[in-house]
Amino acid sequence: MSTDTTPGMASLQQAEHGSGHDYAKGSPHLLHHAIRDRIVRRIHGLVGDVIDQQGSCRVVEVGAGHGAFTDHLLAAGAEVEVTEMSAPSAEFLAHRYRHSPRVRVVHDVMGEAAHQGGPVDAVVCISVLHHIPDYLDSVARLSGRITQGGFFLSFQDPLWHPRRSALSLGADRAAYFWWRAGQGELSRGLATRMRRLRGVHDPSNPADMVEYHVVRKGVDEEALRTLLLRSFASVETEQYWSTQSPTLQAVGERYGPRTSFGIVARDRKPAGDG
Repeated sequence: MSTDTTPGMASLQQAEHGSGHDYAKGSPHLLHHAIRDRIVRRIHGLVGDVIDQQGSCRVVEVGAGHGAFTDHLLAAGAEVEVTEMSAPSAEFLAHRYRHSPRVRVVHDVMGEAAHQGGPVDAVVCISVLHHIPDYLDSVARLSGRITQGGFFLSFQDPLWHPRRSALSLGADRAAYFWWRAGQGELSRGLATRMRRLRGVHDPSNPADMVEYHVVRKGVDEEALRTLLLRSFASVETEQYWSTQSPTLQAVGERYGPRTSFGIVARDRKPAGDG
C-alpha cells in the first residue's frame, strides 16, 4: 500500500501484502468504528461537496488494499482510479470491481502511476503515507494532479515522534505489545522492536521496511500541513488515539493520548498559485 520508485520496495510490499494477505488482521485499526466513521464521514462530505459544485468527482485512491474505502468513495458518487503496488492486491481489486464502470484498477509496480495521468478532483490516501520514504515529494506531486476546487485526504498515519510526549509513545508501544501477544506473535514483535530501539533496520525484512515510518520516527504532520497550504486554501489536521486492540482502542478513545492523525486539504488553488 505504498508508493516508491525502487523495485526493492515493490518486492517487499508484495512479500508483506501478497496473496492471501488479510488487511483487516494486519491493519485492525481501520476496523474500529470510531476511526472508520471519522474517515467515512470525511469521504462522503468532501466527495459530495465536489459533486455539488461540479457535477462529478474523479478520485485517485493510492494504495487501496482490498477496497475497504473504495466502496465508500463509490457510494459517495465518485469515479475512482485505485492504485496498488502489490500484484495480488491489484488482482483482487480488479476482480472485485470487474462489473463497476466507475472503477479503474492500476497495478502500480514502481509507485509512479498515481503521480501520472490526467487531472483529477481529489486524491485519497488511507494508511499510506507512512509507507513512502519521501512522502513530502509524493504528496506534492499528487497535489499537482488535483484540479481547482479539489481536495487531498489522508488518514491513519503516526504522528511525528519528536513532537509526541513520553506518555503517547509509551502507551502506543505498550498497546502494540498487548495486541502482538494476543496474536501469538509476541516474539516477532519483541525482535522487531529491539532492532528499532538499537536504530537498526534490515533492508531485506518486510516488517522493517514496509512499516518505514518507524525507521524515520513517524510522519511530520506539520511539514505536510505547510506543504499543502501552498496549493490549498484550507488545511486541517485531526489527531486521535489509534491502536490495534479493540479493547485498548475503546479505552484509548476516552483516556489515551493522541498517536495518529489525518489531514484534509480543501479548495485546490488555481495552477500556479501558492
